[in-house]
Amino acid sequence: RGSVAILAQACCSSHLALAEPRSARARRDLSELAPMAAGQAQISKKRKFVADGVFYAELNEFLMRTLSEDGYAGVEVRVTPIRTEIIIRATRTREVLGEKGRRIRELTAVVQKRYGFPENSVELFAERVENRASCAMAQCESLRYKLLGGLAARRACYGVIRFIMENGAKGVEVIISGKLRAQRAKA
Repeated sequence: RGSVAILAQACCSSHLALAEPRSARARRDLSELAPMAAGQAQISKKRKFVADGVFYAELNEFLMRTLSEDGYAGVEVRVTPIRTEIIIRATRTREVLGEKGRRIRELTAVVQKRYGFPENSVELFAERVENRASCAMAQCESLRYKLLGGLAARRACYGVIRFIMENGAKGVEVIISGKLRAQRAKA
């Protein structure tokens, strides 16, 4: 099969790697963004916005890769003076939490270690998506697994469209790009 790119308005992948930063400047920038809530050196507003954006993008990419099978539908970061709260939106919160909250504690430890947060200053929560049909990212993941399972592209798209329209949407647009089935593909 050829590669298939799935696009939705709210679902875009930025292909950021969670590797360690290579240059000294990148290391400095990441070290400035990590302890967002802790008392830190004064940085300019521009640099702070860029650092927060990079943190959000990397965190979103990491959670998207880790929780894709569990209906990951986005993340929200709330910074308070005491701690940083990370709210993970998903369609299946039970799988995100894990048995006895084990998985969410593991994710908290990984995020804490990766971004250099002090001990007990970051907390992860799982929030259920109320209307799965109106969440573009959840539907995008659903379509992705249908296509990876071998379902024909047109049939998979019509299934997603039907599900969204039956749940009260006025309209929906699904765009799939790339080589589908054997369109001009070499055998």
